[in-house]
Parts: sequence; structure tokens; C-alpha cells
Amino acid sequence: MQQLTDKSQSQFHYQVAGMVFLAVVLLSLIYAIWWLSDWLEDAQRAPINQVIVSGNRVNIKDEVIEQTIRSNHPESFFELDVDRLHREIEALPWVYRASVRKRWPNSLNIHVVEEIASARWNSDSLLNQYGDMFEAQLPEEVLPNLFGPGGSEQTALNGYRDMQTLLNATSLSIDELYLSERFAWNLRLNNGIRLNLGRSEFVNRLQRFVDVYPLLKKQNKQVNYIDLRYDTGLAVGWKDASTNEQES
Repeated sequence: MQQLTDKSQSQFHYQVAGMVFLAVVLLSLIYAIWWLSDWLEDAQRAPINQVIVSGNRVNIKDEVIEQTIRSNHPESFFELDVDRLHREIEALPWVYRASVRKRWPNSLNIHVVEEIASARWNSDSLLNQYGDMFEAQLPEEVLPNLFGPGGSEQTALNGYRDMQTLLNATSLSIDELYLSERFAWNLRLNNGIRLNLGRSEFVNRLQRFVDVYPLLKKQNKQVNYIDLRYDTGLAVGWKDASTNEQES
């Protein structure tokens, strides 16, 4: 009988010890979770110490990107919202695309693809290499001036590129291109000549100008404008000494 009592007491002691151990483990786990959560929320213990910017950059300033991060995202490395930061960086001037990645333990990798300004659009905007309009401070480089109705940006840029390719053989370039509401094309070349190409077959009509331009240069008159809206031939407006226009 005494042996059974001793055995029961021993089992009871083991059970108490096991419960105490389990309680200690649970309390330790709760404390560890609380401590880790508190540590993650403390930006001073896990600050972003390094911002690494990559990608070809001419107009994008690294300090502007870093300022965006420091001013809008004061959180710790762990709490920083990568998706929100990605949208903010892509909204910066001259940024076409961007990617944002965290790098353990305290760095950010920012890769940017810069807008390439291909033309000025309606005097106050720019078109990138894909014909998308974007807002940025106008660059100092010489760019063609394109004008047209809203939504015609890609049409105007593609038309400019096709026509400039034809003109490269003449050493002429397009200074200004006008695309009307009815999609009629008008050009002003770098030598001041104005071309009216109309709505259809504008590339073929420009080729007609390229073919006849060597003959026009031999004239003792200065060309003011050329109307190419004819099935065959063209109309030339000349400038005389008093700048009055004459047509032939």
C-alpha cells in the first residue's frame, strides 16, 4: 500500500513539473513574440541605412529618390511598404519604370528605367520613346516640336519617324510637325520650308518632295511652302525679294 502511495506521489510530482515546464515554455514564447514585435516596430533598431540606385540615369537624381524614401517612409526596414514606395518612385519625373527590393539587413535596391524624350508635345509636354506623354522639365537638347489633338501622340511620333527617315537623305530635318483634328499633316523643315501633305499617302507625297528638292535648290528663288496634295505634281510658293509670296 505504501509503494502505491509513493508511486502516485511520484507521478503527481512529474505531472506538476511537466506543467511548470510547459508554462515556462509558453511564457518564454509569448515574451519572445512580444520582444520581436517590439523590436520590429522600433525603426531605430532596424533603419534603412543604404539606398542603392541602378539603371542608366541622365535626368533622374539619386538624391530625389532617397529623399522620397526618407520623407515618406520613416518606418523600419521590416515595415516599409514596398508596393507604395514603388508607385511613388514611378510617379517621379523622368522615371518610366522602377523596381524596389529589400536587401537584408538594412538596404534597398532601386532600379529605374529613365524616360527618353523623343519630342516636345503641344509645347508643354514631352513624348517618350514609346509615344507616351509625360510631364517633366523640358530638356536643353534640341527636340522636334509635335502638335496634335489629344490621343494622337503615338500616331504623330510614328509619322515623324517615318518622314524623318525619308528626309535623312536630303540633310533636312523636321523642326515642327502639325497633325490636325482631321489628321492632315503639315511640316516645317529646318530650312524654313513648309510642307502641306494632306491626310492620305503622306509618306509617298513626302517622297515626291525628296525627289524634286534637288531641282528646287537650283532655282534662284527661295521656297516658302510646297503643297503636295495632288495626285501628280505639286504647288510651290516662292518668296521674292520683298517677301511677298508667289505661287507656281
